[in-house]
Amino acid sequence: MSELTVTTSLTQGDVSVTILHLKGHLHGPTEHELLDHARQVNEDGARHLLLDMSELEVLSSAGLRAIQNIFKLFTPQSDAEVMRERGGEPYKSPYLKLVCPNPQIYYILSITGFLQNIPLFNNLEDAVNSFSGQ
Repeated sequence: MSELTVTTSLTQGDVSVTILHLKGHLHGPTEHELLDHARQVNEDGARHLLLDMSELEVLSSAGLRAIQNIFKLFTPQSDAEVMRERGGEPYKSPYLKLVCPNPQIYYILSITGFLQNIPLFNNLEDAVNSFSGQ
């Protein structure tokens, strides 16, 4: 399988959370599909996004770029300014979170530094409950 399937669901914790369920390969030919979904839910008013990576099989550098662009899309300008002011102190996004990557994808996210800024959870329930009204 070299395709990416993205399905969307909405759940309610302390706040409304949009979940993008990813299945397949997130790489060059498919990164725009994920970005298009993320942009659409953002335009539709979503402010809290969870990427469910439990069925993602491949994550390339292009996929990392897509996640970085989604991070930027869901990070308000005021938080971006706080990140710059903090300097070396890590910023953990309260707006974008990840759940359930397989061990290889976890390793990629870890060594590339993505997990310094984007929280990761082992199950959907914990991830959804981690969002709160800001």
